[in-house]
Amino acid sequence: MLSNEQRLLLFDYCLGLTSEQDSERAAELIACDPDAAKIADRLKASLSPLDTLGPEICPEELVESTVRRLSDAVRSADMQLHRLLEAEQRRGTGSNFGPLRNIGQLMAMAAVLLVAIAIWFAPLGFARQKYWQQSCQAQMARVFQGFRNYVSDHDDKMPAVATSQGSSWWKVGHQGTENQSNTRNLWLLVRGDYVNPADFICPGTKQNRVFRRNVRTDLAELTHYYDFPTRNYITYSFRIRCHKTTTPDEQARKVIMADLNPLFEKLPDDFAKSLRLQLSEKMMAINSMNHERRGQNILSCDGSIFFTNQRQADNTGDDIYTLREMKAGCEVSGCERPSCESDAFLAP
Repeated sequence: MLSNEQRLLLFDYCLGLTSEQDSERAAELIACDPDAAKIADRLKASLSPLDTLGPEICPEELVESTVRRLSDAVRSADMQLHRLLEAEQRRGTGSNFGPLRNIGQLMAMAAVLLVAIAIWFAPLGFARQKYWQQSCQAQMARVFQGFRNYVSDHDDKMPAVATSQGSSWWKVGHQGTENQSNTRNLWLLVRGDYVNPADFICPGTKQNRVFRRNVRTDLAELTHYYDFPTRNYITYSFRIRCHKTTTPDEQARKVIMADLNPLFEKLPDDFAKSLRLQLSEKMMAINSMNHERRGQNILSCDGSIFFTNQRQADNTGDDIYTLREMKAGCEVSGCERPSCESDAFLAP
């Protein structure tokens, strides 16, 4: 008997929404389990008419409206069930048999309702998360295109601001003339009209989606800023440079951006204060908050974008969110930089 998780994996696989790792799991499951093979064949047969349609991204407003209506319907059904149960309890004194029989019927109805809700909302939640992952990837693709256009207009140079030795990189939103934020590199893409500022806000959480819809996109009002106005305006982490040269092949494999680093979700609001962040075992293991800790999207210099539930972007085992010397119990001051190009470090 296949588990619900395995059924969802097969459903996602047949829709072409799985990562490379999940695709291998699904293919292995189909090869060794006859029930899985039958389900996969039926799903592919049912979905075959969709092959004639071109890909389109569902509008965010339609997704939100659909989810809201389904949630309202479930809440309404749940309230009706509670009212029926309360009514039967108030009637339950005259006969020892009738009310118990009615309550038993109602409990059976409740069980059916709960099963129906579980069957419906498990795939819905799964598909919804996949939609936000894909929306996030679409944003990263637009950011990458902004990178390419910027590089083309600036003699093959990536967007970067001058920093002094030992300067801070965590002060997101600091509008002083001294560059003390790693996000100022990305802000050059906004100031130059290469990327819409809303594309720097991951849609993976409800709070981010609301803020993303309300963010101002009038570039004329933003040109006097040196950095993103506040931390809310950017929920991605960008690679910190180590100031060493690399070969073109090494450059092509580098990770340049990913969902927000979980180490730096909460930073001091007062830029006059020093950052003293002590790392814990949990911080060294959890995924980005952007997709409810399920994983993170990663953008590489060659334009490839993929979602993974690991903090390593390749088989080297290098954690993109920490430096190699960082361990649980270490203290981060916000001035650290990688000593070599192979040590990816995305912050803040």
